[in-house]
Amino acid sequence: MRDPSGLRRDYGAAELDEGDVDWFARLQAWFDEAAANDAIVEPNAIQLATVGGAGRPSVRTVLVKALDEQGIVFYTNYESAKARDLDESPYAAAVFAWLPLERQVRLSGPVDRVSRAETEAYFASRPRGAQIGAWASAQSSVIGSRAELEAQVAAVEARFAGGDVPAPPNWGGYRLRPEVVEFWQGRQDRLHDRLRYRLVDGAWIVERLAP
Repeated sequence: MRDPSGLRRDYGAAELDEGDVDWFARLQAWFDEAAANDAIVEPNAIQLATVGGAGRPSVRTVLVKALDEQGIVFYTNYESAKARDLDESPYAAAVFAWLPLERQVRLSGPVDRVSRAETEAYFASRPRGAQIGAWASAQSSVIGSRAELEAQVAAVEARFAGGDVPAPPNWGGYRLRPEVVEFWQGRQDRLHDRLRYRLVDGAWIVERLAP
């Protein structure tokens, strides 16, 4: 195995200054650049961290399906491990890691469920196979085999044969409403640019952080 302490890369693709850009405008611009870069396979992927009732953190990769001034939206089974964490502690942290652009964006804040109408509108836009999968998978639960899962898929396909697939009642969206957003741009000699936007008394302030 290669020694990870010897792996080094110097950064210098871009700079990051304060300017007069609000956090969402900056995130939107960075997201668009990431989406246009063929080297970034899933520009809407985030690593989402939650904490359960025992105070133990858990992190996983999920896909953002909406992005606006209110925050970022992702979807899941409401009985999954992440959903159970959010029921106990409705606060999360997330990071977009766009490594080919030498950038990352961290967000943290309270999380709440989106409206049922929003969930159903998004679910209707999903490919049918993904709709079937949402019904077939009891996400995060133990299953005996892959064959067991495929049998569930076949049962759901038969159930909805010839008709639309509605959103499962135990499936829907969450919106992370950021109170802190940090932009990180890699720079030479590990002297990276870090700008943090913090929501204080209803207004956003911008701070530069030491790398």
